[in-house]
Amino acid sequence: MLRAAIVLIFGLFPSVAWAQSCSFSVTNMNFGLIDTLSGTAATATATMNINCTGGLLRVLVCPHIGAGSGGATSAAARQMASGANSLNYQLYSDPGMSVVWGSYNWPYASRPPVLGLPVLVGNASGTATIYGRVTGGQSTVPPGTYQSIFSGTQLEFRYQNDLLGNSCNTGFGFTAPSPTFTINATVPANCLVATQNIDFGSKGVLTANADATGQVTVTCTPSTAYTVSLNGGTTGGTPTNRKMSKGAERVTYGLYKDAARSQPWGDAGTPGSTVAGTGNGAAQALTVYGRVPPQATPSAGVYTDTVVVTITY
Repeated sequence: MLRAAIVLIFGLFPSVAWAQSCSFSVTNMNFGLIDTLSGTAATATATMNINCTGGLLRVLVCPHIGAGSGGATSAAARQMASGANSLNYQLYSDPGMSVVWGSYNWPYASRPPVLGLPVLVGNASGTATIYGRVTGGQSTVPPGTYQSIFSGTQLEFRYQNDLLGNSCNTGFGFTAPSPTFTINATVPANCLVATQNIDFGSKGVLTANADATGQVTVTCTPSTAYTVSLNGGTTGGTPTNRKMSKGAERVTYGLYKDAARSQPWGDAGTPGSTVAGTGNGAAQALTVYGRVPPQATPSAGVYTDTVVVTITY
């Protein structure tokens, strides 16, 4: 009798395990618009839904997430792809984004979290959050729509009862049908601008040219064509007839694209006077050449003007 009882007890375990059935789904993760020039990270989440039926024991779930169709270059960097271009991001199992969510079948140390569901008589369900982050400092990534697709072996869900193990380090357990989900992000064309003022210094009488330079620094996403316009200042002058003011008194000056001061720098109102360029993700410095020509000298004091810089892209 004792021997028969032992055989009977061990014979129950496989039937209980096989009676369990689990299904999974994952919502898409959309990072939206990514400002790659800001240097800051962008975050998003996706939700994993788990449904199990037919068991009498606690079910352990191993949701293995691989590299995705965009690939991965390290445990710290998966990629979304837009043609031949890539945008780095990563998936994590914790809100602090310190534990990478991986898989037993990729070459990096990261593994999925072990998720437990208490399956009594009937059904059990649960959810898990997948945390994503697009890393900052990717200013050389060209504009485009980026995507990585997870399906098949890139998204493998395995489950088992807790008597058979409690680790997700291997491909052990029953396999559920794999759902499909996508990671999406859009990098728009973008430009940033910074300026350095022009200071002509102190002058006695304005009987000769007084020259000085300033700078416009443009940072645009790669392959983004742009033009830089300088308006006519507070008095609305032409490129070579702008005015610095002190009360009602004026000092005439001009702004130019070249050191010889032969190519005026203006806006769309003066055809051919703007400066064009193409972004590469790095800061591009453009020198602004200023000149105060000989003219009647007004009363002593500080003369100023404000010129608006416009980047069109």
